[in-house]
Amino acid sequence: MFDVIIAGCGPTGAMLAAELRLHDVRVLVLERDAEPVSFVRIVGLHIRSIELMAMRGLLERIRPHARQRPAGGFFAAINKPAPKGLDSAHAYLLGIPQPVINHLLEEHAIELGAQVRRGCAVAGFEQDDQGVTVELAGGEQLRGRYLVGCDGARSTVRKRLGVGFPGEPSRTETLMGEMRVAVPQEEITAKVAEIAQSHQRFWIRPFGEGVYSVVVLAAGVSDRTKPPTLEDFRQQLRAIAGTDFGVHSPRWMSRFGDATRLAERYRVGRVLLAGDAAHIHPPTGGQGLNLGVQDAFNLGWKLAAQLRGWAPEALLDTYHAERHPVAEDVLDNTRAQMELHSTEPGAQAVRRLLTELMDFDEVNRHLIEKITAIGVRYDFGEGPDLLGRRLRDIEVKQGHLYDLLHRGRGLLLDRTERLSVGGWSDRVDHLADPTAALDAPCVLLRPDGHVAWIGDDQRDLDDHLSRWFGEPAT
Repeated sequence: MFDVIIAGCGPTGAMLAAELRLHDVRVLVLERDAEPVSFVRIVGLHIRSIELMAMRGLLERIRPHARQRPAGGFFAAINKPAPKGLDSAHAYLLGIPQPVINHLLEEHAIELGAQVRRGCAVAGFEQDDQGVTVELAGGEQLRGRYLVGCDGARSTVRKRLGVGFPGEPSRTETLMGEMRVAVPQEEITAKVAEIAQSHQRFWIRPFGEGVYSVVVLAAGVSDRTKPPTLEDFRQQLRAIAGTDFGVHSPRWMSRFGDATRLAERYRVGRVLLAGDAAHIHPPTGGQGLNLGVQDAFNLGWKLAAQLRGWAPEALLDTYHAERHPVAEDVLDNTRAQMELHSTEPGAQAVRRLLTELMDFDEVNRHLIEKITAIGVRYDFGEGPDLLGRRLRDIEVKQGHLYDLLHRGRGLLLDRTERLSVGGWSDRVDHLADPTAALDAPCVLLRPDGHVAWIGDDQRDLDDHLSRWFGEPAT
């Protein structure tokens, strides 16, 4: 029997597997596709996801494969620079090919001991009080104590679980691809600048080595299981731009809609959902991959605690309580962004007004923090503003804070040098450092880097250690 079976080996599933392996959980990842994805779509890691990679020692592995960009121009593609002084040591975006980030995260999980089986599609499952029996498409049955569906928007796990997926279906579609063109760059730049005045979902941007990223509104809503053809691109480019720019030799082509849906529950018994299996939304703002990876970081240590036997009674339920509202907020901000992409006069008037408002630092900062997830605050009760938020990568006497979180354990950062983690030392590390660049006496960090407690009283600390890390060892 496995401790956890994960359906889907995309970024969410691979990251979850790695997080579980940090706690010696026996993990099997089942991936429907026999081979990794081959199309070279570029995805962006936002600030919070970059921080999480730094927390697990993955950032230096990723950097050589990524292109760093400023952290601005995200919200509805309104071209405003990021405000100065964002609360992060990693206030930038990393653009990276999707197959590369998939491979790096899967490789990381395997190095930690996760098993990955490709060409294995989950067909169904049954759960009982002791575990979950998973049936594969070929009839083979596997047994795990928990099952997590990270199997995408059309999740078999979610459907078999009977969890509602309310929201709105696609009303419009957009074609996206990478291909070569047959006209000079100057002509493309001029035409794109002209069309961008009225069509926000339109661009032709140089990608490098003669390849361009092409995005254009589709003619209507179609079967998304079938990829678009090059002729589809040519027709829509001619309809909107009056020319097809001589596009040819595509590297990949796809379509995306503006369907927006959110699972009613993230957990039913021993079965949980994460990533696109739990929420889908338009890609505007580039939040999808990041939201799923952040789900994995929230869930991993909690599920491991449950399996290791030290989890407080309600800990696993905080996964839904914390992440469901975050997804609700992402769905709302993508709905708003899609409205701002409309060519209707009213929507364009609102877009012009918001463009003016984003010149105010507080407005621009709020939207950037929302898109990049550094503004997320979980509800841990009353307390200072930092409570429930993630802590930036501050300097400590041993170097950088995030270097101390590679093992996925909690951390007490103690500037008083008076406190102790006592019987929780098997789950929580302790750094006594009066020189730490922190405007608080002491903080208790969860394994996902969120601040679970602030103070200087040992008894109060013990209460919060019990709340998040269970009873102390005897």
